[in-house]
Amino acid sequence: MPRLELNPNFTDPDAFYAALTELHRERSEAESERINARLILLLANHIGDQQVLEEALAIAGQAAAQPPDQRSEQAATGS
Repeated sequence: MPRLELNPNFTDPDAFYAALTELHRERSEAESERINARLILLLANHIGDQQVLEEALAIAGQAAAQPPDQRSEQAATGS
């Protein structure tokens, strides 16, 4: 059974970040939200495995429920 990959897995994270920020440059908040929604659906379709997607949703939901100071601490420590 596949699991969500939580270890760094980017071939070039800086290039992805640059492309993502460029995609959002000079877009309205509503346009950026639509882009993010489409991107999420495209990547979810690529993953395809419901258990992996549910694991990702659960982890994303936990992070969103935490105060901002705890989120940045966890991002820095990887926990």
